[in-house]
Amino acid sequence: MANHKSAKKRIRQSEKRRVRNQAAQTKMKTLVRKVHTASDKAAAGVVLKDAVSYIDKSVSKGRMHKNTAARKKSSLTKHVNKLEA
Repeated sequence: MANHKSAKKRIRQSEKRRVRNQAAQTKMKTLVRKVHTASDKAAAGVVLKDAVSYIDKSVSKGRMHKNTAARKKSSLTKHVNKLEA
């Protein structure tokens, strides 16, 4: 267990960040899943817009590397473009 005041504070900060990052990761996975389960192209397009926006926000906050985000966005876009209208 931490003995220094600063180490105890670091533990509190780390826990807050862990919970926040975990919630963000879960939300992103949910949005990706919604894109994949959308029945038609129009519905998938709407959800895709939300997913891409959230992925970009994750990159700007430092939760995800920009290349990983680009790969996810590309994959989702390809999936939506393959769907029947």
